[in-house]
Amino acid sequence: MQISITGHHVVVTDSMRAYIYKKIGRIVRHFDHLVDVHFVLSIEKLRQKVEATLKVRGGDIHADADAEDMHAAIDALVDKLDRLVKKRKEKITDHHAEEGRRARH
Repeated sequence: MQISITGHHVVVTDSMRAYIYKKIGRIVRHFDHLVDVHFVLSIEKLRQKVEATLKVRGGDIHADADAEDMHAAIDALVDKLDRLVKKRKEKITDHHAEEGRRARH
């Protein structure tokens, strides 16, 4: 899995990188079919904004979050991504279960 982190009007520090790597581990635990992950950290006026695109088999998952603190924005983003990844995983497993039921009848 390839993880890239870029900053728009913000310098991405080593501590921010480490924090993102730590948080992305939670998503990998739920869904290990990630191919590529791209984070964009930016500052818009007084809000800290984080966007992420996960490239997975079958399409992309995109989410964004903003907060007054960059760490809070990263936490909110990871929560959103976690929900989206779980939803995608459930869709995949439900779809295959439905195919199996049709094949038996």
